[in-house]
Amino acid sequence: MSGYFFSQAQMVVGGFKDENALYAETKQVNQFIKRFNNEESVSGDKLYPNDSLFRKQENRKKYLDILFDLENKNISNELKEAFLSDITSPAHPKYLDFHGGKWMAQVSSIFYWQGKEEKLTLFLELEEEKIGSKWIISGINFPPFKSNFRKDTSGIKYFLHPMSHELEFMNLQRVFQDNKKNVASYTSRDFEPDPLSLFLYEVKKGNLLFKTIQKVKFHFFQIENWYFEISYVNRSGNNTGWLISSLEKVTEADKKKLESGIQKMEP
Repeated sequence: MSGYFFSQAQMVVGGFKDENALYAETKQVNQFIKRFNNEESVSGDKLYPNDSLFRKQENRKKYLDILFDLENKNISNELKEAFLSDITSPAHPKYLDFHGGKWMAQVSSIFYWQGKEEKLTLFLELEEEKIGSKWIISGINFPPFKSNFRKDTSGIKYFLHPMSHELEFMNLQRVFQDNKKNVASYTSRDFEPDPLSLFLYEVKKGNLLFKTIQKVKFHFFQIENWYFEISYVNRSGNNTGWLISSLEKVTEADKKKLESGIQKMEP
């Protein structure tokens, strides 16, 4: 078992964690969502709609502060305060919905590819079923796929002559034999390979072999005009567990661009 998962599954033995730290630690993503919504008490008890503290904004704003990675200097106090003020607005409070879509998992992993270890990032989303839901692989990022399909965009070295049809396309022999390493150059300038389809094919053929997971984090786009990321922080004290590690104010129109940019980042 990797150290990453052991840190989340560790048992409280011999005073390894004191009681206050145990309650403060946000040990699960579901727990993060409940605490974000103020649907769980400080002692870890579930709050129900008929409880006086359920989603109470005064308590919520105090509670939300411990859901940030307080040692992360990339989130300014001004930005955080603007976010907290917005989502705890008495008139229009904002909450997270586990089944509400618009959030995804990013799983940094290691696969064996052509005899060596390579970093590969999986992106997963929840898909609703008739009963319950399930996580599905919605995308991947694997640099070797990009390099294998890189094409010469100059249009000079690799192309099919416009009169090829008069030769019954006999010059295709050169494409598939002499220039097969550059076969992508013979496609439309707009062509982009589908990485997920390539991934599934290579896994099925046994060419891509899973080794391990290095890190998991989650991206949330649910809150109107905001994006944030949560990562697992393992340290002593009360500010530990699944915490907000990145926060941006972003328009709804730009969220798709942001999500696309995240999925294209190098592993």
